[in-house]
Amino acid sequence: MSVTDDRTAPADPRTKGPDPVPLRRNRDYLMLWSGAGLTLLGSRATSVAYPLLLIWSTGSAAAGAVAGFAAQLPQLLVQLPAGALVDRWNRRRTMLVCSAGCVLSTASVVAAVAAGEVHLAHLAAASFAEGSLMVCYRLAERACVRHVVPAAQLTAALSGNEARGRAAGLLGQPLGSAAFAAARWSPFLLGSVAHLLSLLAVLCVRTPFGARPRAARRRLGPEIAEGLRWLWRRRFLRRITLLISGSNVIFQALALLPAFVLYEDGLSPATVGVIAAISGAGGATGALCGGWGMRRFGLVALVRGALLVWALLVPALALTRSPLLLGALLAAMSLVGGAVSVAGGVHQVRTTPDSLQGRVNSALQLTGSGANALGALAGGVLLDSLGAGRTAVLLGAAMGALALVAVASALTRLLADEEQQQEPVEEAEEAEGERTS
Repeated sequence: MSVTDDRTAPADPRTKGPDPVPLRRNRDYLMLWSGAGLTLLGSRATSVAYPLLLIWSTGSAAAGAVAGFAAQLPQLLVQLPAGALVDRWNRRRTMLVCSAGCVLSTASVVAAVAAGEVHLAHLAAASFAEGSLMVCYRLAERACVRHVVPAAQLTAALSGNEARGRAAGLLGQPLGSAAFAAARWSPFLLGSVAHLLSLLAVLCVRTPFGARPRAARRRLGPEIAEGLRWLWRRRFLRRITLLISGSNVIFQALALLPAFVLYEDGLSPATVGVIAAISGAGGATGALCGGWGMRRFGLVALVRGALLVWALLVPALALTRSPLLLGALLAAMSLVGGAVSVAGGVHQVRTTPDSLQGRVNSALQLTGSGANALGALAGGVLLDSLGAGRTAVLLGAAMGALALVAVASALTRLLADEEQQQEPVEEAEEAEGERTS
């Protein structure tokens, strides 16, 4: 169904009219929200289990980083083609296929670990496959949100989605690490079940999602280029994304630090879940406050403030080996990050035509997260060579440099220029519909 068809369809009382149904009673939004939450829960549970399996098997942070590298590599290799395909394919079918693929991938690890046939190549391949499918799933789900909620509820819906993602980390990582402590195959079984339940939830969504008409499809390269050209003309969005990209690399390098500290101190791997739970609680709180933060401070102030806060908190990780204090510091970082993610997501969804949602979001994700695989690999090498304390200090200095760049950049002027030149989303969609009809 084309974007024009969706826009001219009979009014839906859930999403149209002066009195839209509250999100808590919007059945299709709840199904979409819960389906994505379940698949994120499964992914978080397995993401912590892959490096734990390797670190506790080999005693090397670099070995654990291999799994992190494989999981993050799709952010670099798969993002752009996935964005074009999400705009081309039926978005519901895309999410269903991705969930089914994740079920098969995690089930293969369950069988291998239970049989005692654990091989690095298999774990890296399974991690890469699950990461690739999750890229496609998230892009499709993000593009679908505006089809199940009215424009007035978009900020609240995206805040709920961001909080859902943080809550998935809050629950998934503790569940994954606790399950790993009980039986090394069990977190992957947990992931398989969560992905299967996600598939069933998406099947229950009734609202049609936007998709490009078959006649408008071209070669993949030109379609990817169309999204990149649109983004290239938005200087503010590009600048913000590059700053966040740098911070994401630093955080990815820090991801193994709690597990490495606990391993050095001889503590249980389940303690990683405690740290993740504390951090996730902070992120969920920040996400729920994201709409308020955007209205109160604006996107520019949120990004600058976040980088400054992170520059102070990252080096503080070098001052403690207490799991509770590590969790508290990470929670403070996640709280700020949750608010920034909501504000940036609202800006992107509101300013991007529906027919370009997948491609623009994939380009932003590539820029913002594409180098995370290198961050994960670098983090393992730094921890092995420098130790946890020096690694935190070095990465804190890098975050401080990013904060200085953000303060010195003319972000407010770029945002004002972009808003003056921005074509309303509705007009852009009408023009796109005329070109593709």
